[in-house]
Amino acid sequence: MSGLEATIGCKKRKRSGERVYKFKTFGEQGCPAEFNHGCFRENVRALLEFGNSETVSWGGMASWSFQLQVQRNPPSHILLFVIEEPVELSLNTHCKHCLYVGWGEHIICNKKYHFLVPSKDTLAACLSYEGNNMNSFGAGTDRVKGKLSLIMELQGHILHGVFHSNGFGHLLCINGLEMGSDLPGYQVMDFWDRLCTALQARKVSIKDTSQKTTMDLRLLYGIAYSEPWFARWGYEFGRGSFGVTKQMHQKAIEAIQTIPLCVLAHHATSNNSNHEISIMVSKYQTVAGHSMKSLSDLFRFILELKSRLSKESSIDTCNPGILVDTNCRWSIKRVEMAIRVIIDSLKRAEFRWISRQEVRDSARAYIGDTGLLDFVLKSLGNHIVGNYLVRRCLNPVTKVLEYCLEDISNVNFSHQDQEFSSDDSISVKARYKISRIQLSKDLFYLYKHIFKEQNSSTNSGITATISLASRIILDSKYLIKEYFKKLPYKFDTGLGDRSKLYCTIALTSLSGVEPKKVAAPYECITLGNNATFQDLTLEVEKCFKDIYWGLRDFAVQTITNMNALNVLKRSDDLVFRTVKAGSELVFEGSILSHRGRNMIQDNIFEGSYQNKNCVDCACGAKDDDGERMVSCDICEVWQHTRCVQIPNNEAIPSIFLCSRCEQDILALPSIS
Repeated sequence: MSGLEATIGCKKRKRSGERVYKFKTFGEQGCPAEFNHGCFRENVRALLEFGNSETVSWGGMASWSFQLQVQRNPPSHILLFVIEEPVELSLNTHCKHCLYVGWGEHIICNKKYHFLVPSKDTLAACLSYEGNNMNSFGAGTDRVKGKLSLIMELQGHILHGVFHSNGFGHLLCINGLEMGSDLPGYQVMDFWDRLCTALQARKVSIKDTSQKTTMDLRLLYGIAYSEPWFARWGYEFGRGSFGVTKQMHQKAIEAIQTIPLCVLAHHATSNNSNHEISIMVSKYQTVAGHSMKSLSDLFRFILELKSRLSKESSIDTCNPGILVDTNCRWSIKRVEMAIRVIIDSLKRAEFRWISRQEVRDSARAYIGDTGLLDFVLKSLGNHIVGNYLVRRCLNPVTKVLEYCLEDISNVNFSHQDQEFSSDDSISVKARYKISRIQLSKDLFYLYKHIFKEQNSSTNSGITATISLASRIILDSKYLIKEYFKKLPYKFDTGLGDRSKLYCTIALTSLSGVEPKKVAAPYECITLGNNATFQDLTLEVEKCFKDIYWGLRDFAVQTITNMNALNVLKRSDDLVFRTVKAGSELVFEGSILSHRGRNMIQDNIFEGSYQNKNCVDCACGAKDDDGERMVSCDICEVWQHTRCVQIPNNEAIPSIFLCSRCEQDILALPSIS
């Protein structure tokens, strides 16, 4: 029985004779392999030795599976598939993900390794395709490519990551509970991070389009924590779309984070755009028990409060600012009277913003104790009394503290009813009951109305700032984590009678004048202590040919950082009499064509087809970033459809001219 069929039949079934590993420890040292090798490809081979070889066809490629126990009681298992994709069977020789993230100068690798944790739905789709299309294609290659395309394009996998054989990788898909997975997203990410560390991946990219109830997490977490959700695993800004740079991204986050809540509330109130935002800000300031000054403070507080609350629990708090405790020097009745007087004074202002001094002066006609007035004014700020919200904020122009009364009797909000009572124990009750569900609703409401539903007619000032900065943050999708900034295990340079060297290559151009440094990372080469330079040369050539498709005809000539040591003339010399173990060596060589000529072909690089699509967009983009583009029918330059005002919901026109070519045509003399 194949892994696919076993999982579809019963995900809890243990297959006969197959070892089961714990999901939460898989990838740790010794589970299942000892990941002590010096390079990615060797660690992958060590891992696959423990895998169950699959009989089911994944497009004609070799595959292995690992059964992982998610929980013991009740028993629950998932399957991890590892699929080896040779370049000969690839749908595309070039990797579009490398190009989008800025790795277009990398040499094309011989193999990719897909790590898949399918969901029940994606497994069923693959099996259904296999059964319904067994005889639907005349050519076997077409059926293979059809099956492979289905596997690679499905987005419903619990996890789908791919590694090139040089250790660079991409996390293509991750789905948590909201997408039907039995595992929360953070546990899947923990699993992926352990795999990358164990296999000694070099760099891994992520296209961060993750959402929570349609809220983009890169915007939500960027505002709250200055970093994306994936940052907890070490992923950072890698590359922005539409010409966005790291500095632009950081400035955009800071621009939104530092927006004062008082200014936001004042803007919403003055434009009569949304009273609910002001009410929510007041509510969470009360719950926090401390002053929240900026938009970042508000979102961070709600997210942290939500993470601390269980599904069943809720917060039932009172407003401590206007409770009269035993140490209060004023009686309850005097405090009640002062509150009523201040509310009446604000009512007479007819819901206009007035200064604190004006409110105080008006109330002094009835309350002579200025200390009592100051106490109550401070306590009432941004709180609900009966059917009114007492707003308090610092005027951003005059820098004077102002008050305003808002009638919220007709506002449909989810707070508990607030009452202004005169019982013997408490004069004003400002009670809020908040559950996780309510927190989620409030968070979604704030996100939607602050970031998504800006009124275009008032798109100026603070609204314009939020709109522009939000778009920059949302255009920053590509994140990268560098797992090993230095050569892994370099301190362990000796293995008894064998030693390690770290080698890379440089290709000689056709003219032979200047070598072209190729973006190939250093590889660990292990040799016997009696190895000669000829042995080293053969091992380096074999290593890089095994990794890179474009170097299958590569031949070493010299070691450039050893005074251009000619390894052909010194082939019988012992390596470790000249070179210290653990040294870094650069081997210069050439690629010989089938005609024996020394040449570097552009198509050996991941981004070689980039030259066919020349990008020169008004946003500053010079490379393909994965966003929708259109090509000018005259100059054939590619630009973003968004930048040339073609909406995403509209089809690309059959004939398109860029503004430059359009102006050139208009400048031509007319034919009379």
